[in-house]
Amino acid sequence: MKKRKLLTLMAAAAGVTAYLVAPERPTLEKAEPFYGRNFAHRGLYTKDGVTPENSLPAFRAAAKMGYGVELDVRLSKDNKVIVFHDENLKRLCGVDKYVESLTYEELSGLYLCGTEYKIPLLTEVLSELDGAPVIVEVKRGHNNKLLCAMTMGIMRKYKGPFCVESFDPFIVTWFKNHAPDVLRGQLSKQRKELKELDTFMGFVLSRLLTNVSARPNFIAYRIGKKPLTVKLCEKMGAMKFAWTARDSSEEADSDAVIFEHFLPNVRFK
Repeated sequence: MKKRKLLTLMAAAAGVTAYLVAPERPTLEKAEPFYGRNFAHRGLYTKDGVTPENSLPAFRAAAKMGYGVELDVRLSKDNKVIVFHDENLKRLCGVDKYVESLTYEELSGLYLCGTEYKIPLLTEVLSELDGAPVIVEVKRGHNNKLLCAMTMGIMRKYKGPFCVESFDPFIVTWFKNHAPDVLRGQLSKQRKELKELDTFMGFVLSRLLTNVSARPNFIAYRIGKKPLTVKLCEKMGAMKFAWTARDSSEEADSDAVIFEHFLPNVRFK
């Protein structure tokens, strides 16, 4: 009797876990533009900063070689959609201020990595890509709903395929509710690497337990060991996006790869 109860509890726990992490399996139409492709992480930028990350020349170079691109979007203080990764300007612009504390005009007075290149608007980046596939990472900020809506409004006018992803499951959920036709993904990584989150939330996100709300079509998990729940989600039909690759070894077990600092084939499947 005790053994039967234990088996029943285990089966129930497995069922609940599967329900929590289940993805929304993407249609072939949604998945096809991204399947078997390599995407330049923040554009085709260089380690030395001569061609800075998320800069117009980095995106121009990636598109010229036929790659897809991955980019990051944020809002400025006056709600312009800009392409920039960090929440603080210190690393790339030498100014210890938060991006969202400055207007776009103020941001335009700054330079990336000491070069002549400035922080671009999303619209400026798209004009350089000539229809290349785009992965848009939507960053958390002071008005996430507005950023999602403005980003979607801009991307709807883009002539090439695009998908969206975020570490924030509420942002991914926004796209599920407001743009269900667009391929959406949950970004994650191991709990010990989610240093900005407390232990509990780091565990929840690293195990994809927030999928119960977002129901992502793909999982973009940092390269390394994956928890069992991530593997379960993939088995249930989520596309596998790998980041950030430094060689071609991730292609064998991925549906799409985000790479940097080497030149892989444009397609691998």
